[in-house]
Amino acid sequence: MAKYRKLSRTSSQRKALLRNQVTNLLYHGRIITTEAKAKEVAKIAEGLIALAIKEKDNFETVTVQAKVARKDKDGKRVKEVKDGKKVTVYDTVDKEIKRDLPSRLHARRQMLKILYPITEVGEKKRDTKKVDLPAKLFEELGPKYAGRNGGYTRIIKVGQRKGDGALEVVLELV
Repeated sequence: MAKYRKLSRTSSQRKALLRNQVTNLLYHGRIITTEAKAKEVAKIAEGLIALAIKEKDNFETVTVQAKVARKDKDGKRVKEVKDGKKVTVYDTVDKEIKRDLPSRLHARRQMLKILYPITEVGEKKRDTKKVDLPAKLFEELGPKYAGRNGGYTRIIKVGQRKGDGALEVVLELV
């Protein structure tokens, strides 16, 4: 018996399809797809969630000094004139950041190998931001499923698709 379903696609097409669907499942929490694809996507997604659970607490908190631009009451940067040029004024601030330990960094890179980058688009161009899916896995899904031994996804049969009669299912995180 085969280790995976070929889904009538070449290997590169199949990998791209599965990466896309796993990314969307973890970002949105549920997707609608065919039964065969859902079973393959569930396998990959459960592996990523298990990795997130294992490494969720594997970091250290470090204090660093950062330069931050001083802002006025309107939120605009404060500028002063030095040598005939307008220069932004910066303040030094202590910030606490999380630094991954080596095993968590390795897990993050394994996740990034599978997950596509996601960009949230706002109403204006400047409101566009990148979503850090591995951080979502470590911060939200890892603690949520920590007491659970597998079975992080659920497949619910919806019915047959109108066009080709393929069995459609809803794949969602439990």
